[in-house]
Amino acid sequence: MPEEAEESVVVRCLSVLTLTEAAEQIRTRQLSPVELTHDCLARIERLNPRLNAFITVTADLALEQARKAESEISAGRYRGPLHGIPIGLKDLFDTAGVGTTAASNQYRDRIPTQDAEVVRRLKQAGTVVLGKLNLHEFAFGISGVVSAFGPTRNPWNLERISGGSSSGSAAAVAAGLCVAALGTDTAGSIRCPSALCGVVGHRPSAGLISLKGVVPLAPSFDTVGPLTATVRDAATVIDVLADKSGLAALLKEDVPKLKVGVPRKAFFDNLDPDVASCIEGALQLIGKLAAQVREVEIAVDGFRTIFDAEIYEYHEAMVNNSPQLYDPRTLYRIQRCAGITASQYIRERRRLAEFRPAAEQIFEHVDVVISPTVPVPAPKLAEVEALAVPDVRPFEVKHLLRNTAPFSVLFWPTTSVPCGFTRDGLPVGMQISGRPGADGICLRLAHAYERATEWRKNAAISD
Repeated sequence: MPEEAEESVVVRCLSVLTLTEAAEQIRTRQLSPVELTHDCLARIERLNPRLNAFITVTADLALEQARKAESEISAGRYRGPLHGIPIGLKDLFDTAGVGTTAASNQYRDRIPTQDAEVVRRLKQAGTVVLGKLNLHEFAFGISGVVSAFGPTRNPWNLERISGGSSSGSAAAVAAGLCVAALGTDTAGSIRCPSALCGVVGHRPSAGLISLKGVVPLAPSFDTVGPLTATVRDAATVIDVLADKSGLAALLKEDVPKLKVGVPRKAFFDNLDPDVASCIEGALQLIGKLAAQVREVEIAVDGFRTIFDAEIYEYHEAMVNNSPQLYDPRTLYRIQRCAGITASQYIRERRRLAEFRPAAEQIFEHVDVVISPTVPVPAPKLAEVEALAVPDVRPFEVKHLLRNTAPFSVLFWPTTSVPCGFTRDGLPVGMQISGRPGADGICLRLAHAYERATEWRKNAAISD
């Protein structure tokens, strides 16, 4: 499609190496980290003005890190699979000496003095940090439209949203601006944009990856996770960020014959016809990989009291002292979170502690649960932006968070993997969820499905 057609896809550069491919070529010195970093920076310069995926590009720092990586590798000091790999960071991760804005005017001039723990680990692994990625303001939204730096656009169609809140992370990976990216997920903020932009996203189990130095949304549900081109790439990133993981090695083994649960009630209601077609086709293939596929039911409860209380606690001082620095839509939503008492919060925490073990009884009968990640393809940007302020929250919860938020409440690890395209060429995602701690099972089945479909080869679009 011609690039001048602004309503068409900018690029999905599937000729760009995956993290796994790039890491092997860097390790064997077939590929220079400097060359790869220059290529990413050139793509950012060319495409970011239209995508708006990056808020800050740290070109000089990235090239310095790339040259250091190349020198170390040439001297035989290879650090591992992220050595020399260019990635982007959602602009919630503290980066020493580089602004961390949370896509808000509240933090426009905020420059941390220390790195977040995950950033420290990435630097220790020799990773090249290209810069900070756009997001829905303070991660409080699922469209990616509300940002002090403007909305992120979907690489498959510039008139469509990228999803949020890790909007820039998904768009940057999908367009080949970086080899991988980090995002955060509180109610679907990794999985939703991954599905809408056609990349892989994984929400890890609680405590697998440190949240130290990450601007919070609702700490009881916040997670850090990767957005990548492939499942193996996601597992590789997690291995670097987690204390004990070994997920990438697990993918080399054959996936066991799993019992798969399909929660049709609620999760499959009112699906877009193209999304329904994609997910049903995916389930047919999953049936060949699994020992059994059966329908199950999952209790759904929003626990909004906990979310709202924790969100307001973080923002209370800014709401009182500098409300004008928020986007009005963000301010409206934060103000709606006020007024929850300590006793209400404690009662809801107690109820959640009872709700989770009861829900986990499903794993006495199945190993994983599969559902559509998002029930609709990426909505049009203009339609989302036109929504009146009071309608923003209901729209986002109803249409985009419906299938992701329940697994955030339960804190089950969940992998979103691409499973097809609509007739308009928009990506569709499938999410695979497992019991707490079963990240490896989710990723192994997603990897097996990915290999069986070879969707990346069938979706090539050049720029």
